[in-house]
Amino acid sequence: MNIAIVGFGRMGRKIYEKATLSSHRIVSVIDSFSSDPLVTDKNITAESLNGADAVIDFSAPAAAVGNIKKYADLKVPAVIGTTGWTEHLAEVREYVEKSRGTVLWSGNFSIGVAATLKIVSFASSLMNALPSYDAAVFETHHRMKADSPSGTALMLADEVIRNLDRKDSVDTECQHSKIGENVLHLSSLRVGSVPGTHEVIFDSDVDTITISHAARSRDGFASGAVRAAEWLLEEKRTGLFSMDDFINSLLGV
Repeated sequence: MNIAIVGFGRMGRKIYEKATLSSHRIVSVIDSFSSDPLVTDKNITAESLNGADAVIDFSAPAAAVGNIKKYADLKVPAVIGTTGWTEHLAEVREYVEKSRGTVLWSGNFSIGVAATLKIVSFASSLMNALPSYDAAVFETHHRMKADSPSGTALMLADEVIRNLDRKDSVDTECQHSKIGENVLHLSSLRVGSVPGTHEVIFDSDVDTITISHAARSRDGFASGAVRAAEWLLEEKRTGLFSMDDFINSLLGV
């Protein structure tokens, strides 16, 4: 598979490494700001993509929607790992489907995180029978992360909201007063070089249940993104896909 990488920060470099080890060929590295000698172009065009079979994009939130539309127009399947843009998801879905593009997006491409999401979904539904437990989400990332909360934390919060009847909204702000019983509090910490730690907490007067995922490195994210690009090409898929579509296919569910 010929791969173009868009965004050559920490994740872009890790994807370059993982894709090369998997015998894929990197045909283009695009980044508007990086001076790395591996960068081949500053802008996304048909020429700069250089015949790529797929794009893996971990760029900037402000560029995400425009980039996705370019990939859809150019008919190049794209894996989008950039977070902080999903308030435009409905607009993007309409554009990709109208253009018959191929895009898979996720706030996290770790297979372990995908499994954690399914566990949280099931656990949240169980908690409907246990009203004494409150719920919350907590995440920690390195201090250079550009967005807060993380895309993964929002995905976890969405699973809780979708399955736990007594929670119907998410609050990501610092709290200075009592929080409503219907509100799921999502809090974030930025410190050091933490690749990513996420916790879903169910707390009662007598005990606490915690479901957590801690990344040891970015390897799992990069490997999952490369595998996602392979999946998009397997059956010449078209449309806008999520990590849930991908993992369900892998698990046969």
